[in-house]
Amino acid sequence: MRTLLNVIWFLLAGLELFIAYVFFGIIACIFVVTIPAGVACFRMASYVVWPFGREVVPKPGAGAGSALMNIVWFLVAGLWLAIGHITTAAAQAVTIIGIPLAIANIKLIPVTCFPFGKQIVESPGARLF
Repeated sequence: MRTLLNVIWFLLAGLELFIAYVFFGIIACIFVVTIPAGVACFRMASYVVWPFGREVVPKPGAGAGSALMNIVWFLVAGLWLAIGHITTAAAQAVTIIGIPLAIANIKLIPVTCFPFGKQIVESPGARLF
């Protein structure tokens, strides 16, 4: 089921969101101060393209630097990517098949706005064998 949802996600939202994350990652890497935001953007792009079976958890040891970079990130790209997620979720929620994808899209908004201090891990029940 996870693979089927990932394939549908990729076709209906994943590719477009992936391109948006890569675009903002490149923009963030242009300026020296925002290079960590660009790296985080590329990390999240790999998550956004194939999200089912993985989850975002708090990163141990994240401190004030993460909070400061979250503010910079939100101003540079987080707000715009969150708007992209909301728009995509609204389009997906129109169909019955798209409702689970729309819910997943909404769940991505907190990590989209504030990615620092979080890490992407495989879900505990993701591996069958």
